Amino acid sequence: MPRCARVKEKDAIYHVMVKSIAEIPLFKKDDDKNEYLNLMKRYQMVYGFKVYAYCIMTNHAHFIIDPKGADISKIMHGLNFKYAQTFNKNHKRNGHLFQDRFKSKIVNTDKYLLTLSAYIHNNPLKIKGYEKCPEKYKYSSLKVYLGLEKDDTGLLDEGFIMQMFDQNVNKAREDYLKFVYICDDDRIKKEVEFKDEKTEYKSERKIIVRDFDPKDIAKFIAEETGVNEVMLHVKNSRNTKVARALATLLMRSLCNYKCSDICKFLGNITQSRVSKLCCIGVDIISKDERYRDIINKFIIEHAAAA
Repeated sequence: MPRCARVKEKDAIYHVMVKSIAEIPLFKKDDDKNEYLNLMKRYQMVYGFKVYAYCIMTNHAHFIIDPKGADISKIMHGLNFKYAQTFNKNHKRNGHLFQDRFKSKIVNTDKYLLTLSAYIHNNPLKIKGYEKCPEKYKYSSLKVYLGLEKDDTGLLDEGFIMQMFDQNVNKAREDYLKFVYICDDDRIKKEVEFKDEKTEYKSERKIIVRDFDPKDIAKFIAEETGVNEVMLHVKNSRNTKVARALATLLMRSLCNYKCSDICKFLGNITQSRVSKLCCIGVDIISKDERYRDIINKFIIEHAAAA
């Protein structure tokens, strides 16, 4: 039977759920959960999406993701494929890991968004030892919402939901506590310390256009790196590795290009090489201050030119 087409909209926010096949835990150890979050962060650097909430359990995980105009399928398919490869290698196994495709549902109202965040954050209630304290569960964004810990993943934008409760951080956290722990809020209040350098929440959504011309990207990267634009199409040149990696990253992020399309544009290289160049590009913008904001710089300059 053919699959039903996934419902997608360019400016949508999604509730995304991933689940393992019945007999295999999706995350056997904490290291697996860390690996998934680390991989998601790398894909976030490619596509620029936002994560508003998450909770990772043993055999499934929930996320609220704002793709900001990117294709949610490209994000999740790439992420899950890479994670399955890593998981199988680490645990010396073969075969499928995920149960069918990832599940996604469009979040179409603020009421649904708020209720969904509480639902996700209450998932640990099902785990022995967390029945009355889901805020202590390590692999959930609730601890960040309540100011118990910093977001060490670098993934989260909790402000988008929290600003709906109050602009003031302490007041928003207090109200969110009441919302999530409405049946037992007095006990929770005593345990939570509202300590943070923030004084108010501010978060805005911005949909990024994803149909930029790869020729414009190639020209921009050539100018930024000082590499002759023609050399971007020459394979196996050490002198152009950085430029080709950055060009690949921007095309993957902003052109809605498949790996096969980038292969043709750059000179008929393999898809595995495109994936490798994209990874190199992520490392470059992570570590090299000169190129840290290169994606936003291209977007701003292109918008100004238009």
